Amino acid sequence: MDGVPASVTIAPQRTDPATEPELPAACGPLSATVCRLLRRPAGAPGDVAVATTGADPYGRDLQLALYVCYELHYRGFAGVDPGWEWDATLLELRARMERVFLDSVRRDVGPIPADINVNDEMEAAATEPVRGSGPSWYLRDLGSWEQAREYFVHRSLYHLKEGDPHAFAIPRLTGQAKASFVAVEFDEYGAGRGTRVHQQLFADLLNAAGLDADYLVYLDVVPAESLAVVNLMSLFGLHRRWRGAAVGHFASTEITSPPGSARLVAALRRLGAPEPCVAFYAEHVVADAVHEQVVRTGVVGDLIRHAPQLEADVVFGMRARDVVENRLADLMMAAWSAGRSSLLAN
Repeated sequence: MDGVPASVTIAPQRTDPATEPELPAACGPLSATVCRLLRRPAGAPGDVAVATTGADPYGRDLQLALYVCYELHYRGFAGVDPGWEWDATLLELRARMERVFLDSVRRDVGPIPADINVNDEMEAAATEPVRGSGPSWYLRDLGSWEQAREYFVHRSLYHLKEGDPHAFAIPRLTGQAKASFVAVEFDEYGAGRGTRVHQQLFADLLNAAGLDADYLVYLDVVPAESLAVVNLMSLFGLHRRWRGAAVGHFASTEITSPPGSARLVAALRRLGAPEPCVAFYAEHVVADAVHEQVVRTGVVGDLIRHAPQLEADVVFGMRARDVVENRLADLMMAAWSAGRSSLLAN
């Protein structure tokens, strides 16, 4: 099978990391409306009466439209007026799409019991099955190099901005929770060394794998499920109302990263992958094992001690992450089991 569609650029490139990406191709009325607006000067009149009622909350049109809206808070797009970041017209449309997405995530998470204990939730997240399923398990034992490269493409949407979505939560925290959160993010950003920033390490991985390391270059070929994974982080991080969920998502990410990364290290060594590919995941095995303890006690523990009303939101953030991650995992496994690519034909 072809791990990456032939039309996807796979030659390694090292362009200026500050280069803004191009707007993606629209795939429906919501993404078309957003992209059409962004090609105009900020504040220019535009019709945003496009319906969100009835839109598929996990469909690519809504997820792409949201991703483009959120990207204005990151690096933006080439030729797009930066004034759109806080334009009231665009924010109103974004809010309607967020409600559709969040309502479905809440439905899929289900009710959070009033007597929920976040420590039990974190302990459950840290408990590894003897034999699990999903992409990292499959790649460790059976996956091909082509499938590993395809996995990298899916993950490029997050790892080339790794740390950034969660960082929005920092100003919303205080005391030890803030200090511990920043300590973890400090490592994500290379502990003061630009070459060790995890975003750069993943760019090195992509180049070593013969893929394109340009920021968001694969936005047009990843499915809705890949977009939703990053959109959920952005939604939680950009809304103070969801600061507890952002912390829960952050905690779940750090707790589950070491074992998953260890499986990917084993997979890539089995496949004889270039060392920068192995090194990226090996870094996460070591760093995130330390991060897990800092997050459990310093971030989550301190937050709940001072704001116990946020405990249910923290658990919601952890379970919501599972919802979107499981959808992506199921899509990849269904495609690979059928001998086809889980990326879009471009």
